[in-house]
Amino acid sequence: MSEYKIALAQMAMSSEKNKNLIRSLTLLENAAEQGSDLILYPEVQLSPFFAQFPGNPGGCCGGSTGPSAMRSGDPIFAMFCEICRKHRITASPNFYYEENGSAYDASFLIDDSGSIKGCQKMVHIAQALQFYEQDYYTPSDDGFHVFDTGKIRIGIVVCFDRHYPESIRTEAAMGAELILIPTANVKTEPMELFEQEIRVQAYQNACYIAMCNRVGREAAMDFAGESIVVDPDGRTIAKAGAGEELLTAVIDPERVKKVRKTRPYLNLRGPEWYV
Repeated sequence: MSEYKIALAQMAMSSEKNKNLIRSLTLLENAAEQGSDLILYPEVQLSPFFAQFPGNPGGCCGGSTGPSAMRSGDPIFAMFCEICRKHRITASPNFYYEENGSAYDASFLIDDSGSIKGCQKMVHIAQALQFYEQDYYTPSDDGFHVFDTGKIRIGIVVCFDRHYPESIRTEAAMGAELILIPTANVKTEPMELFEQEIRVQAYQNACYIAMCNRVGREAAMDFAGESIVVDPDGRTIAKAGAGEELLTAVIDPERVKKVRKTRPYLNLRGPEWYV
């Protein structure tokens, strides 16, 4: 077994960016001290969930554009990179990010050498009660990606994207062995159904899936927690409660290869018939 330990930073967010940043960096160091190879964070981890409010002048967090979006070269990237390099751990933070004049809900993968391997922007943008995301986010301009860390091939599916089976299927077909999902799920949503959704997709795509959620009440939203890790057989192997928690699980990248040989769903696809 080629063990790979992952940690999910199930966090409550403060209204103060610096507090969220310090908490994020502390959890990164804690995960490293516990022997984790990777840490995954919830969606937009440095701010309240501003997209619960329509984006209009005088609204939450600065009005129509939400809080200030990070840009390439922001010192925060260097902080994460330095800790990843020092402790030889991989991190996947999620930020409100601006690039070429457009704002994105974006996750990054920073490897254990402290290098940014790449960025995954949300592809499908929700627009519903408490999720006015089209008021703030631009759809991805470069689709889905898979990042090879040398130990495991990782895909990232940002929150709402997971409800489209094509998202996880695409990254699995590109070779992803572990799919990371930063999310913001509330207690009024069907959390049991959401778990089943992830379990089915892990089974169908023969991969591990880790989904990390926020916790705590923010205005009208009460975030549910219940972060989970699911194995290639669709079994939940780790699940958090409703409070702050650093959830850990040990996974085996070699198991993905074995399952895909014995249950070759991906190899037997007929994409020429799909709409």
